Amino acid sequence: MIPGDAMKTFKHFIGYYKPYKFVFFFDLFCALTISLIDLAFPLILNYCTDTMFIQKSVEILQGLIWLLAGLLVLYVIRALCRYYVSAQGHIMGAHMERDMRKELFDQYQRLSFSYYDKHNTGIMMSRVVSDLFDICEFAHHGPENLFISLIKIIGSFVILSLIYWPLALLLFIVTLIMLVFSYTQNKSMRATFMDNRRKIGDVNAALQDSLAGIRVVQSFTNEDIEREKFAHSNNEFLASKKRNYRVMGTYYGMNNFFQGLLYVTVLVGGGYFVAMGNLSPLTLATFALYVNIFVAPIDILIEFTEMLQKGFSGFKRFEEVMKEVPDIQDAKNAHPLENVHGDISFKNVSFTYNKEESVLEHVNLDIPAGKKVALVGPSGSGKTTLCSLIPRFYDVQSGQILVDGQDVRDLQVKSLRQAIGLVQQDVYLFTGTIEQNIAYGKPDATPEEIIEAAKKANIHDFILSLPDGYDTFVGERGARLSGGQKQRISIARVFLKNPKILILDEATSALDNESERIIQKSLEKLSKDRTCITIAHRLSTIKNADEIVVINHDGLQERGTHEELMKKGGTYARYYNLQFEGLEQIMVS
Repeated sequence: MIPGDAMKTFKHFIGYYKPYKFVFFFDLFCALTISLIDLAFPLILNYCTDTMFIQKSVEILQGLIWLLAGLLVLYVIRALCRYYVSAQGHIMGAHMERDMRKELFDQYQRLSFSYYDKHNTGIMMSRVVSDLFDICEFAHHGPENLFISLIKIIGSFVILSLIYWPLALLLFIVTLIMLVFSYTQNKSMRATFMDNRRKIGDVNAALQDSLAGIRVVQSFTNEDIEREKFAHSNNEFLASKKRNYRVMGTYYGMNNFFQGLLYVTVLVGGGYFVAMGNLSPLTLATFALYVNIFVAPIDILIEFTEMLQKGFSGFKRFEEVMKEVPDIQDAKNAHPLENVHGDISFKNVSFTYNKEESVLEHVNLDIPAGKKVALVGPSGSGKTTLCSLIPRFYDVQSGQILVDGQDVRDLQVKSLRQAIGLVQQDVYLFTGTIEQNIAYGKPDATPEEIIEAAKKANIHDFILSLPDGYDTFVGERGARLSGGQKQRISIARVFLKNPKILILDEATSALDNESERIIQKSLEKLSKDRTCITIAHRLSTIKNADEIVVINHDGLQERGTHEELMKKGGTYARYYNLQFEGLEQIMVS
């Protein structure tokens, strides 16, 4: 990393202290007070041995009373300062961690589908939890430890120089060699800590993937495979930690050697100067006391270096996410979509996911407001992609998508998506109650509105049959409910949202016949007086669509009503006949 980048990162990090300036500077003031009191003790001891304790007994006893009072006051102040540093300093760090976590979560909410297509949820979670914890620890302890250490080192070195500068100069030379060694080791430590971050992210990813799919794992009895996958990432993390600890071991071991060398320098060098008659034994003893004060903060600085590398590597990963620019953003002059009718037009639309393999090419399609259009075609032909372009989950590479005659890229994303309701095959229910999940369609909905939406979705009676009714806990991803029940809850929240445009993405394809019949009635109610686009798997569900569009890998192939397409005897007719000849297994979407 070049110094310019490091400075930018440092300035960015410092910015998070701004709301807590008073706490930060008072924390440093308390740290300064603690350091000065620690530095004062050897001077007080030196004064007592040189001046006070050689007086008469009465004078010594009188002096001890004042000494006791003074020391008690000093150490009460020191205790109060230590409390503030330990309590309020940590609270400040926790506030900064909270602020960064909020920013990171907000950024995750802003990022487009394309980002989630490329990144693993477990790795993203590790940045929210473990990375920010280390940043918090550094935010509090880093400046405080650095400040205390520098005050003690500089203060004690100045006093040592005043006591006997030739011996202080020897200590300075040893310390300088120690600092040069520490600087060279820092590069290795930074690399290993960054590798640790990546590897623990892989562990979290493997864990999240396995736990999220635990029903599939156990149904296929593939627990051993999951153990092997997790063991691989776990062992990779262990290997990374080993490399990290070897570097740290070298760092700590050599610094410990240099600290020992400081004591050797004092003892041997001091003994030499005593032998030469340049230094008294008593002065050497005082010098040795200050060497302890000089060496102790060096220990803290060594720990600070480890904390710095952990915090810095965590903050760099935090910055990586914060620097991501969402693919989907409001244009500068974007305006809200108001008085929605529901006209949709695709004008020469082309789209690719990876800029190599084309999914849609030059698609032209008009869907008048209030009409019901069904999309049919083989898997991978672009049906879901076509629908995902309307609410701007992705943006077209070329062409235009118009809603009520307005290019969707000129509309505010929030207002556009508020006008669109989506019912998917893979229903996602949030951890919470049934009422909370229905209310997701309209967070400020009244209980009466929620009940009305449930009735329209044909789920109200079932909810009332549960012991806790609308307060029933659905479990993670709705695990306590059947597929049909989850689907009806998702339909209820779209009823509550009340959008003018409705997209049904294979909403009944994974259900049994009875559930499909019930949900089909709900969907018919839901699609009334709305522009409705249905991606169909079971062709019997779209016979009454105003228009059926057949899409294959070459684009729009056929379009018309069910009767028109059956008479034509083309691709749609072939799909339909295959399904009703008992070949339900043949997938058409």
